[in-house]
Amino acid sequence: MVTFVPSRPGRLADVPSFARGIGGAESNVACGLARAGHRARWISRVGTDGFGEHLVREIAATGVDTAYVQRDPHRPTGIYFRTAGERAVGSEAADGSEAADGSGPAGGNGAAESSEPPEPLAEVVYYRAGSAAAAMSPALIPRERAWSGRVLHLTGITPALSTDCRTLMRELTARAPGRPLVSFDLNYRVSLWQRGDDAEQGPAVLLGLARGSDLVFVGEDEAEAVWGTRGPAAIRAALPEPELLVVKQGGAGATAYARRPDGTDAVTFEPAPHVDVVAPVGAGDAFAAGFLSGTLRGLPVAERLRHGHLMAAAALTVPGDLGTPLSRERADQLVALDATRWGTLRFGPGWTDLPTPAEKWAETAAVEVSD
Repeated sequence: MVTFVPSRPGRLADVPSFARGIGGAESNVACGLARAGHRARWISRVGTDGFGEHLVREIAATGVDTAYVQRDPHRPTGIYFRTAGERAVGSEAADGSEAADGSGPAGGNGAAESSEPPEPLAEVVYYRAGSAAAAMSPALIPRERAWSGRVLHLTGITPALSTDCRTLMRELTARAPGRPLVSFDLNYRVSLWQRGDDAEQGPAVLLGLARGSDLVFVGEDEAEAVWGTRGPAAIRAALPEPELLVVKQGGAGATAYARRPDGTDAVTFEPAPHVDVVAPVGAGDAFAAGFLSGTLRGLPVAERLRHGHLMAAAALTVPGDLGTPLSRERADQLVALDATRWGTLRFGPGWTDLPTPAEKWAETAAVEVSD
């Protein structure tokens, strides 16, 4: 999906111009994983228009395999516009959460906020109805292609696009021989579930898909919005099936529930570093990419959470969807800090570009970084 970011703060009615960029939850995660040194493939559909050409070219430039992206000559590429002051529910929690009225990106990223006054909720306008991606179906996206990797990452945005997309999601999450680890990010978008019966069906559809997945990411605020479920423990009670559940808790951090062989859970909480936020859009996807990177590397759950926080911080300190992640070596150095030093970290714009050794790096990253 192509995203348009305004040239200055203000209402969409008042902004004179927009900068074009790339967006979309699944492609954001694929780009994050590719930049972290993993092989990633994006499977989707775009129009044969210039926006589709731009989107595929830019995503491929990050190292993502786009060979399975289909071009539709009859349907356009999806686009969306957003305001510069995109904010979380009620006020800035630096968690990338969906606003109650459907504005803002869904799902907390787990990076702590700076102490700034709250700003108005954002305007986000989607133009996705009838798009090429909305036509995805089991007939167009064969399961053997989607199941060809070690991990299949899906989000709750896709089933909101159309009935065919919903059918495809059920097909991809069905438990059958050959299924890879299925990762699912709730990514609840109120505005995408407001058509016809979708508003009533949405919570049940999303719950079924989450329960059918192996690894689930859900923001604490969006779980309350879609299911009326409050708190990590209650969310786990509502989603007992996934082997691993990650509850993103905004500025506080994130809690992971990992199923032990005896059926009980190992519960791990990791606080988020402090971040001077430029824009929260894309941070939830970055968190998922960081966590999935750690999963692919076989890291302990606590380290996966920290890698998620670091990737989220990179996204939070740029105006677009995609931040520049740290090198794996530098990220590992920060992840290895003890709890006290981890708690002193604070990131601002440009922090991922600082070329310092391990100890000096940790000290420098703990203070505000300006352009």
